[in-house]
Amino acid sequence: MANSKRTLFLKRRLRVRNKLRKVNAGRARLSVHRSNKNISVQLIDDVNGVTLASASSLEKDLGCVGQNNVEAATKVGAAIAERAKKAGVEEAYFDRGGFLFHGKVKALAEAAREGGLKI
Repeated sequence: MANSKRTLFLKRRLRVRNKLRKVNAGRARLSVHRSNKNISVQLIDDVNGVTLASASSLEKDLGCVGQNNVEAATKVGAAIAERAKKAGVEEAYFDRGGFLFHGKVKALAEAAREGGLKI
């Protein structure tokens, strides 16, 4: 029986997260979620189980409500880098989940790096 797209996505997400957790113990996790209409990112402290900062294309002050393109991802990446600095986080590891590191996800990561976040 063939695996569904969703099953393959979940397997890929678990594989990526488990490998990253082993290597990056003690660092904050920059977790990305991409839907058909929006893109969002969270900076998570897994030790304490709290979200330190977040940004999304749903926020009106970013000026990209309802957009899900590379430009919106770049704005969200710059916003999370700025908010991470305010939260006192300079270094995090990039958790792409089950999404491929291409297009919007890549643009978000590069914008966060340009904003001063080490990922």
